[in-house]
Amino acid sequence: MTLPPELVGLPPPEAIEEISFEAILVEMMADFQQRWDALRAANPDLPAYDVGDLETDPVKIALEAAAYREVLVRARINDVVRAHLIAYARGGDLDNLGPFYDCFRMAGEDDDRYLRRIILAIQGRSTGGTEPRYRAIALAASLRVADAAVFRIGKDPTVHVALYAADNGGVADAQLIETVRVALHDKAKIMVSDTIVVRSAVFAVVDVEADVWLLPQTPETILPGLETAVRSAWAAATGLGFDLTRSWLTAQLMQRGIQRVEILTPAADVEVPPYEAVSIGAIRLNNRGRGY
Repeated sequence: MTLPPELVGLPPPEAIEEISFEAILVEMMADFQQRWDALRAANPDLPAYDVGDLETDPVKIALEAAAYREVLVRARINDVVRAHLIAYARGGDLDNLGPFYDCFRMAGEDDDRYLRRIILAIQGRSTGGTEPRYRAIALAASLRVADAAVFRIGKDPTVHVALYAADNGGVADAQLIETVRVALHDKAKIMVSDTIVVRSAVFAVVDVEADVWLLPQTPETILPGLETAVRSAWAAATGLGFDLTRSWLTAQLMQRGIQRVEILTPAADVEVPPYEAVSIGAIRLNNRGRGY
């Protein structure tokens, strides 16, 4: 699970114990030995006993079973602590934490996305139209919203909401834009003084063209797989504010079997502000033969 930036770097909770079966067993054996020696001191007829002297020692076997059960109990306590901490809660535990912040899991929503909305709901609990509040509303409007940026341009009071879609190459279509617009203009959510404009965050669809040289043993059928690899990598890495750089494209195309790559298009890195995004359009890979 990927934690939101607000939760990254938190120190481990002191309430969660590092559990060691060996340490628990040693402690139990020492406790038994102390009790046995005290009993012998009061009853000299009892034999001397060195617990654990043999692997077949019945006392040690019994203590190993007890130590294992102790590990299970302590692990369960750790699980209970984690279930009440938002950085560690998962599944049903997260479902029970979210409603405290008036945030409920959407049908089909995974833990990562739901946790991000809970954090935004906490940050945006102000009655004012804060950036986290409007962003949380946009994400809650539809699972098709992968991310949203809330911003103003200069001193213009208009609130802009840029949507990055979870499908359609990141481009928010008219239907998704309207869904989010309706959610943001709910009278119970919008500030009466706010004017909100919703649009797609994708401001450009960039075509990619590159010359590719193959190693002698590489089949030409590798080229369609390279295009798929680039698209998959961009879908996994991209989002609001992600630049499409020529070095990134080169790195994705330099797969096993490729001798070298020269990027023709785009001619320069495509840089975007935090509230915009880039979508990759057509990909053309020119086979320039063998590198040597």
